[in-house]
Amino acid sequence: MMKFLLWLILLVLCWPLALVALLLYPLVWLLLLPFRLLGIAVHGTFGLVKALFLLPARVLSGGR
Repeated sequence: MMKFLLWLILLVLCWPLALVALLLYPLVWLLLLPFRLLGIAVHGTFGLVKALFLLPARVLSGGR
């Protein structure tokens, strides 16, 4: 909602720039998608490594 309101303000102030932003937003989103997927994979990998390191402590404490 906030992005839309900012875009409306930009539309009032400078409509050509607002139209360019409207056209470029999907392209930028597509360009950033691989980095977002890489971030999800790295986060999952770190979570797995953390779980493996903490497993002995969880086993010794009775799983609590």
